[in-house]
Amino acid sequence: MPTLLRWFLYPIVFVLGLAGIVLALAVVVLSLAYPNLPSLDILTDYHPKMPMRIYTADGYLIGEFGEERRAFVSIQDVPEIMKQAILAAEDERFYQHRGIDTLGVLRALHANLIGGGKRQGASTITQQVAKNFFLSSEKTYTRKLYEALLSVKIEHNLSKDQILELYVNQIFLGQRAYGFATAAQTYFGKPLADLTIAEAAMLAGLPKAPSAYNPVINPTRARLRQQYVLRRMNELGFISAAQQEAALAQALVIKREVNESVVHAEYVTEMARQIAAERFPDDVYTRGLRVYTTILKKDQEAAYNSLRRGVLEYDRRHGYRGAEAYVDLSEIKSEQDEALDELLQDFQDAEDLHPAIILHIDARKVRAYRRGGEVVTINGDGLRFAARMLDDKAPPTKRLRRGAVIRVQTDEKNNWRIVQMPEAEAAFLAADPRDGAVRALVGGFDFNRSQFNHATQAWRQPGSSFKPFIYSGALEKGFTPASVINDEPISFPASVTGSQSWEPKNYDGRYEGPMRMRTALAKSKNMVSIRLLQASGVRFVQDYVTRFGFDADKHPPYLTMALGAGSVTPWQMVTAYAVFANGGYRIRPYIVSEIQDDKKQVLARAEPITAGDDSLRAIDARNAYLMDSMLRDVTIYGTAARASATLKRKDLAGKTGTTNEHVDAWFCGYQQTVVGCSWIGFDQPRNLGSGETGGTAALPTWIGYMAGVLKDVPESFLPPPQGVVARASPGRKKGPAEELFYEENAPDELEPEPATDEAAKPED
Repeated sequence: MPTLLRWFLYPIVFVLGLAGIVLALAVVVLSLAYPNLPSLDILTDYHPKMPMRIYTADGYLIGEFGEERRAFVSIQDVPEIMKQAILAAEDERFYQHRGIDTLGVLRALHANLIGGGKRQGASTITQQVAKNFFLSSEKTYTRKLYEALLSVKIEHNLSKDQILELYVNQIFLGQRAYGFATAAQTYFGKPLADLTIAEAAMLAGLPKAPSAYNPVINPTRARLRQQYVLRRMNELGFISAAQQEAALAQALVIKREVNESVVHAEYVTEMARQIAAERFPDDVYTRGLRVYTTILKKDQEAAYNSLRRGVLEYDRRHGYRGAEAYVDLSEIKSEQDEALDELLQDFQDAEDLHPAIILHIDARKVRAYRRGGEVVTINGDGLRFAARMLDDKAPPTKRLRRGAVIRVQTDEKNNWRIVQMPEAEAAFLAADPRDGAVRALVGGFDFNRSQFNHATQAWRQPGSSFKPFIYSGALEKGFTPASVINDEPISFPASVTGSQSWEPKNYDGRYEGPMRMRTALAKSKNMVSIRLLQASGVRFVQDYVTRFGFDADKHPPYLTMALGAGSVTPWQMVTAYAVFANGGYRIRPYIVSEIQDDKKQVLARAEPITAGDDSLRAIDARNAYLMDSMLRDVTIYGTAARASATLKRKDLAGKTGTTNEHVDAWFCGYQQTVVGCSWIGFDQPRNLGSGETGGTAALPTWIGYMAGVLKDVPESFLPPPQGVVARASPGRKKGPAEELFYEENAPDELEPEPATDEAAKPED
């Protein structure tokens, strides 16, 4: 019996005693630690860090700013299959335990002992919430103790659905995505409610190790984790075997670019960000602001695509410049060597212009490596643009050879071709002339290359696109569209110009003698513009153009003003041309219509001024009507005749512009519902090239945009205001059959127009 007591009873007493001591110590620790646990206010009054989101006027997301990509979703809106996938992956007994899953702990201990090391964890969803909100990620016994205590406290104060809601919205899931709603958009480009079983299982597998199971970075490991989640869902009865098999067979389409938006509006997004940050500087990137811009998706995409097409067409006209750079391939072992991606890291994609490294080249074929492991073959027509740089006689510093970095693009038949990044820049801006709401804005060819917004920040010479404001001033001084002005050479001494003697010329070098003012504007005759400015008075016109929104100090009072030698921005030009489009009212373009908080309560709203208010009148309604008539002639038979011919409508008006030495090319114009301005040039001003004028380089972008947005818009014209009369215009071959006048200076009858060449050169 003593032996029995010694070997059986004493150990039991010892274990019980030790357990009692441990229990007593635990009670002491709990009594000391539990009251000192942090308040749960952060959970009961949950305000996640929500990024600022920027939208088009028609509700499309175009930008997001914040450290965390997050979209809050209530637990009632989380689909059941997503909840089941999360429980299967993370905490199958979530609705049974009280914060700590004892069975789970024992199961993990058993698995770890059998496995000979730490292989399996047992953290519940509640414990993960406690850790994410209150604790660090360090792996210490003290931290685990606090995690357990906090979990118990959380379970006593919140319902299970409240805890799951916190988890669903707070957990990090890779790619800067926090919460399952954001992850659904980030990885699959769809709302949470539209996820399939396969997609839900993929997302549910991420919390365990967001980097390791990221389907963008590690698709193989992500697939294995998804298979595990689907198997557990089947074992727990959440899905049938047939559903499991169907989910395993589904091919998932993963979004590779997490920053992609449905609308190309990077310059607009940055403008909106600056406006919101200036208005609400505190926590602007974490309070969930919703910024609504005035742009429309259809308009913005039309402007973006047309500008890029216009710049690339201009660039191709001036030939291939050769390799973008060269990299050393001496250490490259194969066409799939991972080091190739490292060599491309300094060369970013510019939409569909992809950087690539030439691996093999001969006269008929080029093989090049693209980022991500794709090797493309370029031959036939795909080599034509770069043909001269394939020749051994090409300059060594630009010749295409192994190791050269080039740009590649697919053509309309999906064949690869060699292209290049254009050096020229451009801008396009369009707005509603009735209230100034900006409908589209593209500030440059590629935002990632240059964030400088040429639509709002670039001060450039407007050239002939400034002439309409000289003509408008002349109408105020008593001239009429039928006034005859001499198109003959003219010269001025330095005392008149303010600098040096000046002998201006017409663009094409031709002089046609006396002609009507209407014809001169359509043909963009420099000599006529100069004589009109001289007759009107440079000081008067310098002050007059401020009515349109121009700065007087940017347009010195010299005769060179007649040829657009001052400085303007595309934003100013749209403001100014809107005056002609809306009947004489000066509106203010604006790009942000409303800012809301995360609960969609309005914090700020634009108060646009609208054409029709007499306090906004910039010029006489009759002046606007006559100018509109003359500017429509420019697009019908003048220097921009390509516009009406292409779009097949007569309600377009505008003016081309080319500066001295072909440095800047413009076209600014409008239809009754939209006014737009296109510009192209170099950041460091230089000659665009022979023949590169407003009609050649800038007008195509404007036409491309208008073709997209006016497709279903009927023709419309300004109604004639009181005080305008018409007189028959005998002998006219081009332009309206009647001429327009202010009632007080209309002739009884009109003399025939002086004979001139029938059409204007389209290049100016």
